[in-house]
Amino acid sequence: MFLSRLSVVTPAPRWWAAVSLAVLLSACASKSSEDPTVNWSPNRIYAEAIDERNSGNFERAITLFERLEGRAAGTPLAQQAQLEKAYAHYKAGEQAQAIATLDRFMRLHPASPALDYALYLKGLVNFNDNLGLFGFISRQDLSERDQKAAKVSFEAFRELVERFPDSRYAPDARLRMTYIVNSLAQSEVHVARYYFNRGAYVAALNRAQTAVTDYQGVPAAEEALYIMLRSYEALGMTDLAADTRRILETNFPDSGFLTRGFQRDRGPWWKLW
Repeated sequence: MFLSRLSVVTPAPRWWAAVSLAVLLSACASKSSEDPTVNWSPNRIYAEAIDERNSGNFERAITLFERLEGRAAGTPLAQQAQLEKAYAHYKAGEQAQAIATLDRFMRLHPASPALDYALYLKGLVNFNDNLGLFGFISRQDLSERDQKAAKVSFEAFRELVERFPDSRYAPDARLRMTYIVNSLAQSEVHVARYYFNRGAYVAALNRAQTAVTDYQGVPAAEEALYIMLRSYEALGMTDLAADTRRILETNFPDSGFLTRGFQRDRGPWWKLW
């Protein structure tokens, strides 16, 4: 009795199968029509992607570079597409995506002739080069920002100049490395000044000494020595204070800190104009 009540599944009519097949083919055709690059050559995709990127249409450019990477897989043009995609991510402000793309490129193509550029771009992505605008508005420089990115940037530039000293990107990388070292030293000075202003003179001494000993010859050493001088005075360590004053006067004979103290107009150390 129970089995007799079960419904019987009968095969679908043949006309229904034909309709289903037509719908499926139509859907596939619709998907294909959504990609205008289906019949484009790899060179045309590359040219269109470059035009989109140069016009500021980074999302569209990235999509085209991704399609080119798949279309031209195994060719130098596919490698170029990866690098161009990383640059487009960088210009779009998508740092994480740019770094991921570059790391993948260097992992897949360790012997690529464009490896020096990949390292340079990786350093550039982490390098804050917008100081001209933001520094003017807020008087804030790289040394007051997150130092993790600066250190990653420095390592990429360092690897570039060590492995490819004759690269066309090496001279600029060296300049940026100097900038980063200066900023890291200034970062220590910012912290030392913070501690000094709050009466934590031992902590101020430690951070100022780091700026002087770890980053020799940097502009930040002037203020670092002055913070050390004042901290020694506050702690009653007159002999060390006198020694530090002599060092400050020898290395910075015209130091404004000795005449105006912390009130001197430091201005951004990186601004050369």
